[in-house]
Amino acid sequence: MEDQIAQVSASVTELAYALDTFYFLVMGALVMWMAAGFTMLEAGLVRAKNTAEILTKNVGLYSIACIMYMLCGYTIMYPGDFEGGMFQSLSTIGSGLLGSGDNSVEDVLASGGDVYYSGLSDFFFQVVFVATAMSIVSGAVAERMKLWSFFLFAVILTGFIYPVQGFWKWGGGFLDANGFLDFAGSGVVHMTGAAAALAGVLLLGPRKGKYGPGGQVNAIPGCNLPLSALGTLILWLGWFGFNGGSELMVSNVGEANAVALVFVNTNMAAAGGLVAALLLSRLWFGKADLTMALNGALAGLVAITAEPLTPTPLSATLIGGAGGLLVVGSIVLLDKLKIDDPVGAISVHGVVGIWGLLAVCITNGDATIGAQLMGIGSIFVWVFGTSLAVWFVIKLVLGIRVSEEEEYEGVDISECGLEAYPEFASASD
Repeated sequence: MEDQIAQVSASVTELAYALDTFYFLVMGALVMWMAAGFTMLEAGLVRAKNTAEILTKNVGLYSIACIMYMLCGYTIMYPGDFEGGMFQSLSTIGSGLLGSGDNSVEDVLASGGDVYYSGLSDFFFQVVFVATAMSIVSGAVAERMKLWSFFLFAVILTGFIYPVQGFWKWGGGFLDANGFLDFAGSGVVHMTGAAAALAGVLLLGPRKGKYGPGGQVNAIPGCNLPLSALGTLILWLGWFGFNGGSELMVSNVGEANAVALVFVNTNMAAAGGLVAALLLSRLWFGKADLTMALNGALAGLVAITAEPLTPTPLSATLIGGAGGLLVVGSIVLLDKLKIDDPVGAISVHGVVGIWGLLAVCITNGDATIGAQLMGIGSIFVWVFGTSLAVWFVIKLVLGIRVSEEEEYEGVDISECGLEAYPEFASASD
């Protein structure tokens, strides 16, 4: 009888491990699909003459992120027993390339249920988050940055800058030890991407013709708003994996219910953000601005990412709605400051990322404003400072901006040698 009970227990443990691993992989695949969302969103918001280059950047950065995180990023971010500090030892950082080994049946059974899923499924889920952070940079520096300078920065951000601050929270570093809360990455992922983008944009400067001598802001419309709307909806879908997968498991009643709540709150925050941004744009500009509405949905998603589990659906809607209002005001303010961000990435992921981290204190009783501010400040200073230094070195060595003539003609021709819309594109687009 005892043998039968032991066999049933082992079978249940193995089944739970398989289910949680499968769930983790599917959620990771949904987050990977967000790469398509960023690609389509950005391709629709740039001019036709810059479309092929933005597509190349997005598929390229995803591949670079995967390789760099395999080579060193994952080891830096998750060093094992090294906990509570700011930087790992050099021996820990260089301790190993990601291998193909994984948990054995004996390991899983001996853990007493403490090993929930495949180690490689964890790597896959984490690597798509790294690519998301780099995708944020892509849109902010669009239409005037050199392609290979961008790719070089992607190597540094995904392999080194991102993993260090990721370790501070998710790898057991000092932010985690001091109570900083960030469920799925409003700070670790989104504010990180925005801080790196801001550093690049400040050194890069605005697009030609964006700002007039009298301080006026000249709109530069994107070429394909249907693509941008499609990209936003793809991101909305992928975000269920982003937030839902961060629950890490689904194999018992409590975890299954938690995942369901995370999905509902994620969806409601996006809806709240879109409606709030749409209403504000109607009151402010007199029109229902589609681009503001799309950014409002994304702002709602970013806002709820720091804590999608403790709010009620109504609270999540209000948190997302506040994000939608913030993003409209931030986009307008950055233009007044002549900080040119073609897709609004710094506002969506940076300003609203900060709001999401602070909003944790509203619904999670374990959060403290001091710990949240510590996390915000630490991540921003690290990422912005290191990114500014890297961008500056790249600017000195390779240059980061295309020539004025190449910008006028479109970077598709100068950087990629082809046009995304050859039948329609012209130098005057």
